[in-house]
Order: sequence, then structure tokens, then C-alpha cells
Amino acid sequence: MIAGLGIDIVDVERIAQKITKDNGFRELVFSASEIAYCESKTYKYEHYAARFAAKEAFFKALGTGWPDGTAFNEVEIINNDQGKPEIALLGLTHTTISAFGNFNIMVSLTHIKSAASAVVILEK
Repeated sequence: MIAGLGIDIVDVERIAQKITKDNGFRELVFSASEIAYCESKTYKYEHYAARFAAKEAFFKALGTGWPDGTAFNEVEIINNDQGKPEIALLGLTHTTISAFGNFNIMVSLTHIKSAASAVVILEK
């Protein structure tokens, strides 16, 4: 049964500007693994933007907004062995979200030079 659906679209240039300002945005929003992944890509800001969109879509799918006890950098977008994106919840965020119940989290990412988008489905 579908318990939640979220979608988000992000302007790639907006994310690039925030990351290049050296104000800690990148570390606040992305895990060390996500940073390493994105930095290894030729068009890294498209990858950052897609991951940001996925985090936003995840919280929309929850239907709660960004609840206390959660951090963006603890909602990690990873790729499985086949390259499919998945969401892993880390640290206190994992504990906080676990109180909502057990979910199968499905995520789809897409990006082009100017925009990135993500859809998240939560299934119980």
C-alpha cells in the first residue's frame, strides 16, 4: 500500500551557487559519501541537485515536512550494485523516521543541465 508520494524539482544553478559559497551548505545537506560521489562526476552540480530534490521529495512523501530529529545529510542517496538510486536513513534521522513505521522507500532521479527532479514513494 502506498503511504506517501513526494516530488521535487530543483534549479541546478541555484544549488551550484549555494555549494560554491563556502558557507557549509554542502556539508549540512549532503553526507560525506554523497559529496565524494558528486565530486567524482563531470557535471557534479546536476548530481548534487538531483540528490537535494530526492531529500525534499522524501520529506514531502512523509507528509510531515522536515520533522525535529532529522538532518538532510542523514538522508543519504546511494546507488545499489546495479546503479539504482536508493535512500538510506542514518543516525538520529533513522531513529526519528522509524517511529513513523517501516517503509519501503522508492526513489527516481533525473537531471539535465538546468534542472533536477526526484520522485519518492513510501510503501507500507
